[in-house]
Amino acid sequence: MQAITVRDRDAGFAGMSLTDVPYPHAAENDVIVRVHAAGFTPGELDWPGTWTDRAGRDRTPSVPGHELSGVVAELGYGTTGLRVGQRVFGLADWTRNGSLAEYAAVEARNLAPLPADIDHTLAAALPISGLTAWQGLFDHGRLTTGQTVLIHGAAGGVGSIAVQLAREAGARVIGTGRSADRDRALALGVDTFLDLQTEELEDAGEADVVFDVIGGDILDRSAALVRAGGTLVTITMPPQVQPKDGRAVFFVVEPDRARLTDLAARLRDGRLKPVVGAVRPLAEAPAAFAPGKHTPGKTIIRVTQD
Repeated sequence: MQAITVRDRDAGFAGMSLTDVPYPHAAENDVIVRVHAAGFTPGELDWPGTWTDRAGRDRTPSVPGHELSGVVAELGYGTTGLRVGQRVFGLADWTRNGSLAEYAAVEARNLAPLPADIDHTLAAALPISGLTAWQGLFDHGRLTTGQTVLIHGAAGGVGSIAVQLAREAGARVIGTGRSADRDRALALGVDTFLDLQTEELEDAGEADVVFDVIGGDILDRSAALVRAGGTLVTITMPPQVQPKDGRAVFFVVEPDRARLTDLAARLRDGRLKPVVGAVRPLAEAPAAFAPGKHTPGKTIIRVTQD
């Protein structure tokens, strides 16, 4: 089968290539998915799991990408809850070959059924962004109706979904981003938008939950914006600056079949709309990883036509 592989950590995206690789093996409780569409995180070439397995051993050449939507092609021994031919979407494992391939081996617990009327392209944009947004806002941030949440990167993959979920939960939403993101963020439902290029972050005021996807100086300065009893949540790095009278949480998204099923239902009902940007064929995936390009929406790799 064909897949995008990486061999040289120092080469970065320039070391990515479309190559022929062996068909994956279905281990116990695994599912082999015929990938129709895949999503990725540009920074994953810096993740240890891209290069080593759970025991820390080199596993190159490895296949990046951790979001996928497709059809079950094969079940491993002991796999239950899914069937061959079923449409599914979810998360590929962090330390195994991923989704930028024609077929991927995935733990069954990481996948959820995909309704027939949801396009694979939309579904592939949902797993990491959707689960990260939900877990950040509600599992870690404990956001409730009537509270205020400050969401950095409000027009991005995670931020755009977080804005929609927070609005549905009855929270007041302050969004931040670039000048070009203002209209998109307002259309998603932010009550107030703060342009980080021209306005002072401190002008946002206090929030019960601050959800950071940017890191660095923005993360450090955000601690001062957390209201007493509130929470600073980030997915970038453990916070170096703590809120004076609140909590700070760094987390890595976890698979959750039940929550994926709930997110798919919201997508079907029109309550949730992932922001999809470019849709590119598998051969163009290396170019999509190139740094320095700010494109609206999440780039999706179309692997197989429906």
